[in-house]
Amino acid sequence: MPEINLELNSVSKRFGGNQAVDHVSFSVTKPELIGMIGPNGAGKTTLTNVMSGMLKPSSGTIYLNGRRIDGHPAYDVTRAGLGRTFQITRALGRMTVMENMLVPGLAHNPGTKRSELEKQAQEILDLLTIAHLTREYSRALSGGQRKLLELGRLLMLDPAVIILDEPFAGVHPRLQETIYRYIDRVYQDGKAIILISHDMAAVFELSQRLLVLNHGALIADGAPQAVRKDPAVIEAYLGEDEDD
Repeated sequence: MPEINLELNSVSKRFGGNQAVDHVSFSVTKPELIGMIGPNGAGKTTLTNVMSGMLKPSSGTIYLNGRRIDGHPAYDVTRAGLGRTFQITRALGRMTVMENMLVPGLAHNPGTKRSELEKQAQEILDLLTIAHLTREYSRALSGGQRKLLELGRLLMLDPAVIILDEPFAGVHPRLQETIYRYIDRVYQDGKAIILISHDMAAVFELSQRLLVLNHGALIADGAPQAVRKDPAVIEAYLGEDEDD
């Protein structure tokens, strides 16, 4: 199993006078299914962008398996073992599904034979129930199929920690079941998953631990049933929604 030791130490991100992330600290040290929730505007997407190297933190540090990754470019963070998906999928529209799978595979394992990577990609596409679309251009896929493809591309990178940003948004219920199986497969393979979603039913069904953000601060971290009863969490979800 891959080594897992992710540590966030008082991580903050400011945009002018807006404190988008406010001294967030938590750690992940084992294979775990973690939900990250909070009202719109809570800072979930900003924190994800900081963790994945899309943004530099204003202060604080992030370590992954003993290596400091905050402020490093996204490709370096990915190589270190942290991968993420996006709310809006980023498949390469002019490439086929298989070609989309091979790009991260070749980047992560440049010395591997193409035939071996194709075999790996085919197994992942089978898991995601889109193997029949191997030769289709990704721009021809439905929104849900593109989400599945993005999940597949992520597996080609074999990260130790995976952040899934709204994987169920706009997805047909049948494809949601496929994503459930994907999450279980990744967890059984010894990886940690941080699931960001407004689908509370899915979050509470899948998560072993919940992180709750509000106004950029981490206001709860614990077992889902305990967090659900936390007065601060209840109050946060009764507040006004803002854009995240």
